[in-house]
Amino acid sequence: MRKLIFFSVLAATALLTSCATCNWGIKAGPNFASVGGDDTDDLDSRFGVFFGAYTECMILDTFSVQPELIFSQQGADYTESEGFDGTFKFNYLNLPVMGKLYVNDGLFVEAGPQIGYLLSAKEEFESMSLSGEDDIKDDIKNIDFGANVGLGYQFDSGLNIGARYNFGIANINDFADSSDFSNTNNVFSFAVGFRF
Repeated sequence: MRKLIFFSVLAATALLTSCATCNWGIKAGPNFASVGGDDTDDLDSRFGVFFGAYTECMILDTFSVQPELIFSQQGADYTESEGFDGTFKFNYLNLPVMGKLYVNDGLFVEAGPQIGYLLSAKEEFESMSLSGEDDIKDDIKNIDFGANVGLGYQFDSGLNIGARYNFGIANINDFADSSDFSNTNNVFSFAVGFRF
């Protein structure tokens, strides 16, 4: 089912972009990632970065479709009452497909689905007497699904800026008995990009 959705999104994007004028671009910026859902009271946002490339294809004068390929640092920080601090470090390769509506000159709003592939997942921890790092990739699902909303501004020079919120819509847990324990990725990001 996930492969069907993935290839359907790719096919629809290819169909739309084949009849449009397309421009390539690059983008990067900071992420403020968190994990929501069950038992997340002691979790805080994790600072990370993202970077990648996109192609923006104008379908109408004021509407475009923008598929992207993005490397994204996600996860969360935590502090426990016993003096145990740590970080969940998730690295994803994300494929958002955004619909962008230009509402005034270069100002645009955007929304669209996202599929993410988990590249790595680690937990770093530290206390007064113990520190280390565990690989927890087997406990996190390889595929993540989310949705994005955002806004930004496209300058005539090619430079663009934007802000986007990604909210997870799929449970990322893959450990035993995880069916009753649901968590999702949530990411707020700022972007600076250039469209060629």
